[in-house]
Amino acid sequence: MSRPIRVVGLCGGIGAGKSTVAALLAERGATVIDVDALGRHVLTEDDVRAAVVAEFGDGVLADDGSIDRGSLAAEVFAGAPHLDRNATGSRLADLEAISHPAINRELDRRLTRLRDRTGPADDHLVVLDMAVLVESDLGRLPDGRGYREVVVVEADREVRLERLAGRGMTAADASARMDAQAGDADRRAVADHLVVNNGDEAELAAEVDRLHRLLTSDPLTSDRATSDPVTSGGRPAPVRCTPDD
Repeated sequence: MSRPIRVVGLCGGIGAGKSTVAALLAERGATVIDVDALGRHVLTEDDVRAAVVAEFGDGVLADDGSIDRGSLAAEVFAGAPHLDRNATGSRLADLEAISHPAINRELDRRLTRLRDRTGPADDHLVVLDMAVLVESDLGRLPDGRGYREVVVVEADREVRLERLAGRGMTAADASARMDAQAGDADRRAVADHLVVNNGDEAELAAEVDRLHRLLTSDPLTSDRATSDPVTSGGRPAPVRCTPDD
């Protein structure tokens, strides 16, 4: 018999600290699924590999017959390193049309296994760490099996630019990457919970503590189980997890 799990989508713009929040939630007992890693995994599946080669040509293959992700990226982003996935003729959209259904199938399999393993008294927290939650249909599975809540991590633009500079990224490159992603307003529009990460590591850990308590103490309800956090209208203001809460 399947047991309840609480599936949460986690997103945030580059430099906001999404991956750090995912790691902190994992330390507190959540199961974190790296959706970007699933994207790399599905490229090893025979049907996905064949579809990618049919779309992009044999030049994306490595010597061993696997997909060379560097060559694939060069083909997808040729002449447009920050390509708009919504642009007419977008090669990124072509790739996502192949990979995203495969990622969702793998997500569905993994979530089903988690539901089958969860104990009878558990209301287990599962976090889908994903870069393109707003921009895609990743994690939106039939019959409410995907994420039902969204956690958004955000930080001021200046703070993000400073962090990205610390990673060796130029201001121009960082700004271009930020501008190519969904904006703060887009992410807030789908947010159930908002983590503001403008401070230091200790402040962020305190915010994640509050978020984790909220996600694990507030029981799953029938309303939450049947609502679509992305497509339903009239969303309430997100719960802001800050030291003032």
